[in-house]
Amino acid sequence: MSESKGVLTGFKEFLMRGNVVELAVAVVVGTAFSKIVDSVVKGLINPLVGAIGGQSLNTYSWCLTDGGCTVDPVTGAMVKGVQISWGAVVGAVITFVITAAVVYFLMILPMNRYKERQAAKRPAEPAAPAAPTQVELLAEIRDLMVAQRDGRDENGAGVLTAQRESAETSTRKE
Repeated sequence: MSESKGVLTGFKEFLMRGNVVELAVAVVVGTAFSKIVDSVVKGLINPLVGAIGGQSLNTYSWCLTDGGCTVDPVTGAMVKGVQISWGAVVGAVITFVITAAVVYFLMILPMNRYKERQAAKRPAEPAAPAAPTQVELLAEIRDLMVAQRDGRDENGAGVLTAQRESAETSTRKE
């Protein structure tokens, strides 16, 4: 029973994190907004392109076969040939660009400005002490190695002298 309680508590904490809730809201808003943008592209941009080019953007295509493509007039299905509908791809790209622009300018940019204002209101945190640079660390290592070679410890005391004295003391006792 305690394990399931821990799992449920962990699941609740996971769901209540800001990122998960924000992601869920973004998906819902994005889905609804995508329908609006898709309607704008199909109802406004495609007809404007059609007015310039003579047909709707979705009808622009290439036929990859030499004999040409044949479409069944009743079903609209391809009967002969291989057709690439590049107009539909261009329409999808336009939909994506408009969606991304609106999301950025109406959601991301205002949120970033709000966060900047909130950060400016908070008192600045004291700067952490600067970490030693590589040059400083290398100089310290060099000094320690020189001290070891010369027979001194970190404080400059003679290591070899202390070792010799302890060796002389032990030989005298014998």
